[in-house]
Amino acid sequence: MSVVKLLDYEDASPEARAVFDDIKATRKVADVNNFWKALAHDPMTLRRTWESLKAVMGPGELDPLVKEMVYVAISATNGCEYCTYSHTAAARAKGMSEAQLMELMAVVGLANETNRLANGLRPPVDAQFKPA
Repeated sequence: MSVVKLLDYEDASPEARAVFDDIKATRKVADVNNFWKALAHDPMTLRRTWESLKAVMGPGELDPLVKEMVYVAISATNGCEYCTYSHTAAARAKGMSEAQLMELMAVVGLANETNRLANGLRPPVDAQFKPA
């Protein structure tokens, strides 16, 4: 259950509606997803988050599928159910196979394990790993 009421288009402020319109046009969808409807209570946060998402997840040096897979990995690590589902769906739409998802989750699991071990043991970082 949502902590806040989800705001549909007709219930949103004009500022939030403008962001909804941009999301729908950019994504070529009939409606925005629930994350945006929850954020619509604060149109400034809604706009800032949407603009950041467009900038970061848009064209760049990384392939769009790679970006989605990184997002899945971090969402799984942070325990964000919503983002894990949302970005797994987006990654699948961009061509991620089940085998790639399983390999990604194996890397995520191993990285989390070795990160905890390194954080607990605190070995000094080897000189060859640091920038020159």
